[in-house]
Amino acid sequence: MLLSTLLFVVLLAVVFYYRPSLSSGSVIVIAGTAAIAVITDDAWILLVIVVLAAAVLNVEALRRQVLTEPVYRLLRRSLPAMSSTEKEALEAGTTWWEKDLFSGSPDWGKFDRIALPQLSEAEQAFIDVEVEALCHLIDDWEVQRRQDLSPETWQYLREHGFFGLIIPEEFGGRAFSPYAQSRVMSKIASRSITAAVTAMVPNSLGPGELLVKYGTEEQKKRWLPGLADGTELPCFGLTGPEAGSDAGAIPDTGIVCMGEFEGEEVLGLNLTFSKRWITLAPVATVVGLAFQLRDPDGLLGDPETVDYGITCALLPATHPGIEIGKRHNPGVPFMNGPIKGENVFIPVDWIIGGAEMAGKGWRMLIECLAAGRGVSLPALATASGEMCYLTVGAFARVRRQFNIEIGNFEGVQEATADIAAGAYTLEAMRQLVTCGLDEGAPSVLTAMAKYHATERMRVLVNHGMDVVSGRAIQLGPRNFMASAYHALPVAITVEGANILTRSLMIFGQGALRCHPYLFDEMQSLQHEREQAGVNEFEPLFLQHLGHVGSNFSRLLLYGFTAARFSPVPAEAGEFSKRWYQRINQLSAALAFCADVALGTLGGDLKRRELLSARLGDVHSELFIACSILKYHDSQASGAAATLHADYAVRQSLASAQHALAAFCRNFPVRWLGRVLQLACLPPGSSVHAPGDDQVRDLGDLIMEPNPVRTALADMVYLSSDPEDAVGRLETTYQLLLEVESAWQVFARARSKGELSAQDLEGALKEATDKGLITADEAAALAEYDARRYDCLLTDHFDQLPVKPPAKPRRRVKKKTA
Repeated sequence: MLLSTLLFVVLLAVVFYYRPSLSSGSVIVIAGTAAIAVITDDAWILLVIVVLAAAVLNVEALRRQVLTEPVYRLLRRSLPAMSSTEKEALEAGTTWWEKDLFSGSPDWGKFDRIALPQLSEAEQAFIDVEVEALCHLIDDWEVQRRQDLSPETWQYLREHGFFGLIIPEEFGGRAFSPYAQSRVMSKIASRSITAAVTAMVPNSLGPGELLVKYGTEEQKKRWLPGLADGTELPCFGLTGPEAGSDAGAIPDTGIVCMGEFEGEEVLGLNLTFSKRWITLAPVATVVGLAFQLRDPDGLLGDPETVDYGITCALLPATHPGIEIGKRHNPGVPFMNGPIKGENVFIPVDWIIGGAEMAGKGWRMLIECLAAGRGVSLPALATASGEMCYLTVGAFARVRRQFNIEIGNFEGVQEATADIAAGAYTLEAMRQLVTCGLDEGAPSVLTAMAKYHATERMRVLVNHGMDVVSGRAIQLGPRNFMASAYHALPVAITVEGANILTRSLMIFGQGALRCHPYLFDEMQSLQHEREQAGVNEFEPLFLQHLGHVGSNFSRLLLYGFTAARFSPVPAEAGEFSKRWYQRINQLSAALAFCADVALGTLGGDLKRRELLSARLGDVHSELFIACSILKYHDSQASGAAATLHADYAVRQSLASAQHALAAFCRNFPVRWLGRVLQLACLPPGSSVHAPGDDQVRDLGDLIMEPNPVRTALADMVYLSSDPEDAVGRLETTYQLLLEVESAWQVFARARSKGELSAQDLEGALKEATDKGLITADEAAALAEYDARRYDCLLTDHFDQLPVKPPAKPRRRVKKKTA
């Protein structure tokens, strides 16, 4: 009996692995079971059961009566109703590589065809010239002191098209790719986060993108040229006191009615709204608004529809009734403030896209959020990570305690190695995510990017604060860490708070958008006519069963073989192949666990946020690991790049395994959780986090000139001005590299007591007299030591530089017909 059972399990696993058609699979299983019965002479009852099961599955009338219709009715009763807003949110946007990873069987041929993005000549020239000049113009300490960008910076942003990067060239914009937008924003952010946020908003969630994608031709001609050349500054009012992460719950209203506009009675909307935390509001000339649209009198032509849902409109900031309040203070001095209005009448054709787009606002917003979540905030996080790599690595080399560089202490290396790997990961993520944005608006992918990029920013910047220590907490023009540290709460809060992005969005949307059958099944369950719903549900349900069986068989096979014979991308290098096989195993585990959770917990999984967040973590880390490997294999890979990539991918996959193990341990059906853990994480399959040797190696490497440091430096603004906060440190670090050999000889002689002079000048002269260094080297060391000491100094003030926030400036334009 044991032998026949084992053979039968192997037979099922093979059939499900290859997934033939239902009829072919049934024949194979019956024939195989018959062969097992003949060989073992004790599986005849099993053969009868298999024949009966095959009959139920293959005879349509029997299958419907016994299986399909009972399951359909059970699920239909238990499934919570899906609101139109939820349905719109799920239907909005696209899916990309994250869908393959959720399937349990990634298509590596598809992954091979993904080429990482490249800048066009125009995009590269803009970064090299205009962005470089902008960064040179900005003094970030002065920005902090005045609580605003300088008038010269505002003017430069306008004149050189920084607010029109996404606007088509025909309207005066630059029509840059998502990758180019990210590169522009991250380079600005490496100099000033305030300037970066100021430039980000018009190029992400705002009137510009909404107009480009949905606006009428008249609206485009009216607004886009001004948005492109900076004569119009936009903001978008979405969030408010009652609606933050749950933006779909906005209480602001627009009632369709007749009203007077420019002396004529026209069809329009009566708006009442109260918005908070609106970036650029204090200086905006044009305001986008999201509100709930109601048409109680059927004036839009559909008497059956009263509540249209969320709608977006565009208003001049000077329109009567709009009140833009005083500035908020988010901790970083970009312009941010409230907007409100009561009984504000606007013509109906101010709805973005015109009256026919009434009620389509939520879908529009979900699709346009991709820019903020996938480009702008990850760009800010990437810049912060890369600047941490460059500045903290240099500081760890320049700063000495106990006669050695602090970067050589293993406790410090534990932090600096994380910074090195994290910066590498952020750059890899940026490149793969913007690839996906080139092909659509993948909402799940961009939620992953926003959450994990800004969380890594949080980790890296905090590590940097630990290493730089007291030098980092004293504010002033010498501080190169404070700006990123102060921006952390902004990065993790805006565009969907990170807590809810992780616990609700990544898996909540991912399970429905990325699962090959689930969303269509749910739609069939909500069909108005039950029989029609059953007709739609049945083929999906059968394919879903095959999908579950296929992933389970794949999971068993990968667990038994450690996935060593699983497929990998054809272009994968020797370093990457084994990691791709690890991804195969975890992808199958994710897909199977997701189906088990959905099948066992049903709608209750939505409330089990701790469980769903862990599955979202697995999904995200698999994508991040893919981005690391793709980036590594697409670059000129040497020992330094491989060391960074190996550390980073180990971190990512170890995190995925940790999340999967926690999911299994805490699964409500305890015995099933133990079975899942054994199947998904069999003994010997673990990916170990980076070990101590890797920590030491990468902790050493971040202090050295290496190809990864050079590549990351090309992505940011790295000042060479010795009077600048970053430039002071970078030029001192470069000087240290020049005098390194003589400095080590001199420092070693002093530490061993070979030089009796206590002062530097005397010690250098003594070292020269003893022939340890030359006179020229002594002069160079004296210059370096003065620069080194200057790097360690912090700012001090006769009086703290407190200045009231600058009064917002708004350009007032005359109305045009």
